[in-house]
Formats: sequence, C-alpha cells, structure tokens
Amino acid sequence: MLFLPRCERDVGGISLIKISDVSKIFNDKSGEVVALRGVNLEIGRGDIFGIIGMSGAGKSTLLRCLSTLETPTSGSITLDGTDLASLSGTRLIETRRKMGVVFQGYNLLMQRTVHQNIAFPLTLGHAAKADIDRRVKELLDLIGLADRGDSYPSQLSGGQKQRVAIARALATSPEVLLCDEPTSALDSLTTKNILELLHDINRKLNVTIVIITHEIAVVRAICNKVAVIDASEFVEWGDTAEIFKNPKHDMTKQLLGYEVMKK
Repeated sequence: MLFLPRCERDVGGISLIKISDVSKIFNDKSGEVVALRGVNLEIGRGDIFGIIGMSGAGKSTLLRCLSTLETPTSGSITLDGTDLASLSGTRLIETRRKMGVVFQGYNLLMQRTVHQNIAFPLTLGHAAKADIDRRVKELLDLIGLADRGDSYPSQLSGGQKQRVAIARALATSPEVLLCDEPTSALDSLTTKNILELLHDINRKLNVTIVIITHEIAVVRAICNKVAVIDASEFVEWGDTAEIFKNPKHDMTKQLLGYEVMKK
C-alpha cells in the first residue's frame, strides 16, 4: 500500500471531540454486555484519527455513540465543547449535521440515483432545489464521478459506491467525518484510491476524520493519530509514527505482527 503524507498541520492542541469516561452497556438474555468501559480520548481539530482493534473490541459501538445513534450508559462525549447527550430537538439535528457518517457496507438507497443519494441529507433539511443541485455537483466533482449522477448504485463498482457514500456524508458540510471500516470490502488498489480521497478531503476541506478499522495498514497509510482498543478499553494512543515504532501494549504488538505476516 502507498503510504500517504499524513496530516502534519499544527492544530495547536485544540480538541474538537472529547470522550470522557464513556461506558456503554447492553442488556440481553444472558445479562449485561459491556461494549465500552470507561474510555477517554481527545481528537484534535484537523486530525485524521484511527481507532483500531480486533472484531468485538468496541470500535463500532464507539462510532455509534460519537454519531449519536447510541447514547452512552455513563460518561460524556462533547463536540466542540457541546455535550451530545444534552441535545434534543432542533439543536440535536443541527449538531448531527456537523458530523457525516460513512457506514460499513455503503448503505446507499438502491432505488435512487447517485445524485439523489448524495442529495438525501439536504432534502431532509428542506434545502432549496438549486442549492441541492449545486452542492451535489460540487461533490460529484470532488469524488471524481461527475458523469455518474444519473446512475444507480447497482451500476457502480465497490469503490464508486464508497465514493458516493463519502459524498453523501459530506453533503451538509460537516466538521467531522466518521468512517466505519471504509475499506474493508475493497481491493488494495481501490483502498489506496479511497484513502487518497479521504486525505484530500482532510487537507482541502479541513474536515476532521475518524477512521474505525481493523486494518493496521490503513492507519499507517493515512492517520496522524491512533488509539488501540482492546476488550472495550483503549490500551494505547498517541502519534501514529511513535506508537508503531515503539508499541507498548501486547494488542498493539499483535496487530503490528499481523501486518508483518500479511506482507
């Protein structure tokens, strides 16, 4: 995989997202399931931040809490100083527009065109048609699919579907892009192209990006910061280059070992 130049801008230590002592507990027939256990993390404005761990470690639950699809059982998550759990009604809708989510598996509307899929968040917000068309055109140009607005998802490759999903997530001009395993279903060349697109979005649009992944190569290629999650807790976090050069926790070493074996 091509290693991209990571975001090295000076963000001045400004935290955009702050996760404070967050736990998430689900209840099923067998009892309580602890998905997150007292996690703490700060993500700086302008970061490309990777959260990596094995399946079942708590990554996707954390993303759902960040995106307000789930509410933490305890603790708090703030976006630009605003506690997400304190929001409701119009304020919650406005804050959600500051966060775009790229779901695992694309989640495109199969009966709608590419243009309609990208426009969907704007139509929910009752934007004017001329403004919607202008924004969709901008995003189609950005993702390199200017001539595919009238196509349907079934006519697209996996990489093209992911580009459309990214464009849809950017429709409301969010401050944060949350990506859940954005390359897990893609081949190596398409993965490289998607990571290059995300890197350009971060650099050109100043969008903070959080990438949830189990692929160490993805984090190494694009993320300037990383946190390793294991058994519902963060076990190591910091600058990607430093963490990967000098891993301290066994899980980090194990993940890096998997990368070596794959080469």
